[in-house]
Amino acid sequence: MSDEKHVYVSLGKDTDTETDLPSEKNGSIKQRLGVVVCILLTELCERLTYYSIVANMVLFCTSKLRMTSDEASNVNWVFSGTVYIIPVAGGYVADSFAGKYNTILGAGFIYTLGLVLVPASAMNFTGLFGDETDLSLEARKIYFFLGLVFVAIGTGGIKANVGPFGAQQVNDLGKDAVQSFFNWFYWFVNVGAIVAYSGVAEIQQNIGFDYGFLVPLISMVVALMIFVIAKKKYINNPPGGSILSQSVSVCFQSCRKGCSFENTRADKGGSFNNEMVDGVMAVVRVLPVFVLIIIYWAVYSQMSTSLFLQSERMDIRVGGEPLPAALLNVFNTLIILILIPIMDRVVYPLLSKYGRSPTHLQKIGIGMILAALSMVYAGVIEIYRKKDGYFEQTLADDKFNASYISMFAQIPEFALIGSSEVFTSISGLEFAYSQAPSFMQGLVMGLFLMTSGLGSYVSTLIVTIVKAATNNDWFPKEPNNGHLEYLLFLIAGLMILNLLIFIFVARWYTNKTPEMVEMPPEVLNEGTEHKDQVTTDGYDNIGAMEALERKENTKL
Repeated sequence: MSDEKHVYVSLGKDTDTETDLPSEKNGSIKQRLGVVVCILLTELCERLTYYSIVANMVLFCTSKLRMTSDEASNVNWVFSGTVYIIPVAGGYVADSFAGKYNTILGAGFIYTLGLVLVPASAMNFTGLFGDETDLSLEARKIYFFLGLVFVAIGTGGIKANVGPFGAQQVNDLGKDAVQSFFNWFYWFVNVGAIVAYSGVAEIQQNIGFDYGFLVPLISMVVALMIFVIAKKKYINNPPGGSILSQSVSVCFQSCRKGCSFENTRADKGGSFNNEMVDGVMAVVRVLPVFVLIIIYWAVYSQMSTSLFLQSERMDIRVGGEPLPAALLNVFNTLIILILIPIMDRVVYPLLSKYGRSPTHLQKIGIGMILAALSMVYAGVIEIYRKKDGYFEQTLADDKFNASYISMFAQIPEFALIGSSEVFTSISGLEFAYSQAPSFMQGLVMGLFLMTSGLGSYVSTLIVTIVKAATNNDWFPKEPNNGHLEYLLFLIAGLMILNLLIFIFVARWYTNKTPEMVEMPPEVLNEGTEHKDQVTTDGYDNIGAMEALERKENTKL
């Protein structure tokens, strides 16, 4: 109690003027922690659901839907790309009229509909209704792809909003609390992933996809139940109107007025107030950074495609028993689960103590270097894999000519990508959140997540070009008959080139945290008074209390 700081900060009606703790309006620290735990558990279950779908997607497409390896990889890339493009629409819906809570809940129900169709595509109906009632191959594809469409829509609606919604619950506790939330948010994401890639992938590969695809359905139902438990306790800011359409209008008016955003301000002859113009300018400023993260996600997407194809053709046995080929993703998530607490509680505080805290952009750059190293290592492994001889290996009724080299030789590939995520992905999320005014957070978060989707599409584009240029030699239908290592080296080279451009842009970029205010009513309705506007009195944003020391129990 003696170390508690008594400071005055002007936060409208939201902060106690006698202490640095939040007012009772937003609930006690204990209640706030409970609310955040509900959100984190919801995200854990949702990510378990998502990764259970993608963990063995390539294997399901090749073994059950009779696709070639390159066709299955394209399905994975297109699905992954779509999943992360849709958050832009999810952010728009939440910011414009539905609100974050309603958007997350509605998207969850759509998600569940897709999760009913996906296991149906894998079920053997002959055992239930007789030989004449089983689905044809084409019908299975229709069920599966239609299910993926609903899953993509549901994921997009949740993904754009659940992070900002969680941060919104601790926003007035300060920057440390928000940074800690995003670190633990990512930690829970990867707990879900590790369960999917170990337990669920095992069920799918060695028991059956019908049972394996039922697990994500159950997980999503649990996620929705947990999410609604704290409905009455959430801090739920109301939507402020069509932010996306207003932003587009600002850009069009800027083009008509000499390509200057300043000329769109109402006090300079334009049609928009300062808050709206400043918000659009903040979004435009981060776009070059977002664009340069796309190639990073192209590297990341290789885990579920190129590296998975490599795993299928390596020795997956331990003690004579086969393990899931997707199991190696566990090492990606394990390194994340280990590094996040170390970075959050030890490294970053220590660097901050000595005034050496890395910026968001510096962390992103470090992650890019690690991602490039992963692809170089994977290329070297591919060379040695094909030189080591073959034996016949069976996965989900499909037979492969596999190398005698253990798949555990791939651990550094996945560990390096996992390490890169701790820097690039987490810092990217925090960067996107911190650079956006509060009324544009859903949109900006959607744009950041969109970079992941575009990365998957870029992977598809790269492979399409490479296949045409090399006559399928660098990404053949059967990797044993080509030079997949050349593709991996090419992707590593593109990552390094992208990093050099990123360094130039990062030097140009001036980090600026916009004022954190509630959605100004006059953004859409000129002349209306502000209500409960937050003033920071010189404090940097994210929660307007960044400079305050806090007791340990105020952190997540």
